[in-house]
Amino acid sequence: MKSDLVIIGAGPAGLAAAAQAYKEGVRDILLLERDNEPGGILNQCIHNGFGLHIYKEELTGPEYAERAFRELDETSVRFMPDTMVLSVSPDRRISAVSRTEGLIRIEAGSVILAMGCRERTRGAISIPGDRPSGILTAGAAQRYVNIEGCMVGRRVVLLGSGDIGLIMARRMTLEGARVLACVELMPFSGGLTRNIVQCLQDYDIPLLLSHTITGIRGRKRLEAVTVSKVDESLRPIPGTETELDCDTLLLSVGLIPENELSRGAGVELDPRTGGPTVTDDTQTSVPGIFACGNVLHVHDLVDNVTLEARKAGRAAARFLFSATREDIAETKDVRSSKKSPDPSARPVLRLTSDENILYTVPQAFSSELSDQTVDIYFRVKKILRDCDILLVDPDGTVLRRVYREYMTPGEMEKLTLSSSMLTARSARSLTLTIRPGEETSHD
Repeated sequence: MKSDLVIIGAGPAGLAAAAQAYKEGVRDILLLERDNEPGGILNQCIHNGFGLHIYKEELTGPEYAERAFRELDETSVRFMPDTMVLSVSPDRRISAVSRTEGLIRIEAGSVILAMGCRERTRGAISIPGDRPSGILTAGAAQRYVNIEGCMVGRRVVLLGSGDIGLIMARRMTLEGARVLACVELMPFSGGLTRNIVQCLQDYDIPLLLSHTITGIRGRKRLEAVTVSKVDESLRPIPGTETELDCDTLLLSVGLIPENELSRGAGVELDPRTGGPTVTDDTQTSVPGIFACGNVLHVHDLVDNVTLEARKAGRAAARFLFSATREDIAETKDVRSSKKSPDPSARPVLRLTSDENILYTVPQAFSSELSDQTVDIYFRVKKILRDCDILLVDPDGTVLRRVYREYMTPGEMEKLTLSSSMLTARSARSLTLTIRPGEETSHD
């Protein structure tokens, strides 16, 4: 089987990338999804708050997924559900297994990785104690409650303050459970401020910052957890233990981009994000393979996933159409053109960051910027107030300065640049840095 563009994953990223690539003129698009329906994680997110930026109205997760899938109506995009991709090679050969088609081999002209992310489990954080039932990730609990219609517990403790966990604290309360506390290791929450207010404060659920769970007790079913304060080094402080009687522990302790396929394809991964290193057009280190959505870095808003995926769709289309008209006319197949460019050979402008910044995406800018503006997404490592965000040349020249009154690790930050600002640089790298600022200094 051959296809000009193969997109792996039919969540919000995959759907948006497919729709945009079709708008750009790509007609041979294959969308692979391991689940039996499109939408990804949105299908179990029945709360509202989605789509304010993209669709200009407040939608639930399933409504957002339906809107995104509806954009593929009357297109030639082929959707193949119940299909698990087994491998992707550097030359864009894909192996997959389908319930109806069996083993499938696909030769792709371009590939967009949109596999999303997964949750960290108890094994990833090594909580000591017994191993009873009643311990599950917040996302698993969300699926049980919202899709399967099964209540997972009545007395609940939440470990971690990621957005899914905060939303499940509210959901469990609305279903009649009592949420005893949200326990957070760090001195700040890992979720959006609006979720802290709407999901915890509005329901009088305590948020215990600088605390963690140091013990689990229970034989067949969870009976209690031990909560301890931690010091500045995040180590439990002896003598601060408190036991909470509960039957359920929900874990919201971080998300991991699903990049097993990326590794197999030889894609370079950024240890800070867990996702691929990309240039401004979302292209990875392997020519013709692009990445977007939570497989690239974990987003806090699905609207930003859609915007990023649209960029990936445009970039994949440009890659496919980069061969000359004569080449296409001669070969009748953009996959077999020998003149497809090698983006890894193009000069790039590297982006580095200082110790206050957890990561940046993209990690570099190509020499041929296709859009008039470029967005840099980044997260800070700790809560910062009254700061200037600076983009600096190696010689110390400040290219861009933006003031922020408040930044927190739980919320993604964005810095928008003009393409002309970057293409005019003779330097090979730029640095994003944060310094104590003055409100009058912002652009």
